[in-house]
Amino acid sequence: MTKRTKQLLITFMTMLLVFALAACGNKSEEGASSGEKDSKKETRIYKGENGDVEVPAEPKRVAMMAATYAGNLLDLGITPIAVNEYPKQNKFYGNKLDEAEVVTADSYEKLLELDPDLIITYSDDKNIKKYEEIAPTATMTYDKYDYKEQHVEIGKMVGKEKEAKAWVEEWDKKAADARKKVKDAIGEDKTFMVMEAYGKDMYVYGENWGRGTEVIYQALELKAPKKLEEDVFGPGWKAISTETIPTYAGDYIFVGSGAGNPDNSFLESDVWKELPAVKNGNAIKFDSESFYFNDPISLEKELDFIVKELTKKK
Repeated sequence: MTKRTKQLLITFMTMLLVFALAACGNKSEEGASSGEKDSKKETRIYKGENGDVEVPAEPKRVAMMAATYAGNLLDLGITPIAVNEYPKQNKFYGNKLDEAEVVTADSYEKLLELDPDLIITYSDDKNIKKYEEIAPTATMTYDKYDYKEQHVEIGKMVGKEKEAKAWVEEWDKKAADARKKVKDAIGEDKTFMVMEAYGKDMYVYGENWGRGTEVIYQALELKAPKKLEEDVFGPGWKAISTETIPTYAGDYIFVGSGAGNPDNSFLESDVWKELPAVKNGNAIKFDSESFYFNDPISLEKELDFIVKELTKKK
């Protein structure tokens, strides 16, 4: 090989090396650019009550620390990895929460081990700062939203706003059909009260406080006694005594089985037995632990139960 041939070969090999390095550099830049785009796609901003929160675009490991919203996630196709103890007691969920771990408000270490990618809780949860150290945390104020707004807001949190709005539209149609069926059966002017014992206390409820109130007063547009509407619809609930039950009693009374080792002795009192609703067979008992909730799964079951009770022949 001549000296000139060697020089040409060296020059050629050098050019090949330069081109190879340039190609690798371009691919690296493209890869970095693509990675950046993928990274941007993986998160989004949820504009919540506690400000803008960067959340997963499609969260896979949601911890639901608010007692009443687990069913909203289930309806949206998300099984929470963690819930508190109350949703587990809801018979309407069947076995849908069997795989969810029970985490109480103070179980910081257990929640940390579960490695959630999103935590949802009430806006007054005392542990919000701790939760934020574990994962993006979105909050809601329970009585700030009606039950339909609540579902849409949770849909926004988990990237399923479209699905949440679709449920609302379908629910409105179902409620309209049920409303007509009920009013055809019992008329337009009957009044309704919802109450239950909780421990040693007794409560009557407003129009947006679970226990079937969303179905009765909103979806079915049934009336409350005037005194109940005046005293209770604003705050959402009111503690009462056995003696004051007649003050708020309607033509129909939905009475919960109670919770927290309830004192249901009022059911044996003369005050209770003399109520027109009781005498007329219009006192309807419901399972408090399931009716406590106002998520789509629970509401649909509650609607079926309430419509059946109000339209059955006596």
